[in-house]
Amino acid sequence: MYKFSIIDKVSLILMVLGALNWGLIGLFNFNIIGIIFGEPVNLIGRILYILIGVAGLNMIILFFKTKNSCK
Repeated sequence: MYKFSIIDKVSLILMVLGALNWGLIGLFNFNIIGIIFGEPVNLIGRILYILIGVAGLNMIILFFKTKNSCK
């Protein structure tokens, strides 16, 4: 069984944050990250969006790691 590292756990949290943000944008045109960090998105907001994207890439890699460890 694959043990989640701290990076995997942080990536999962960022992925949930990104998914909730996109869901709210789609349903209500409400951008949580834009509200918290200011509109238009400033440097901190852009960094957060980049981290969410990197977390998504890490989750893809994690998917293949866990898929191979289950065999």
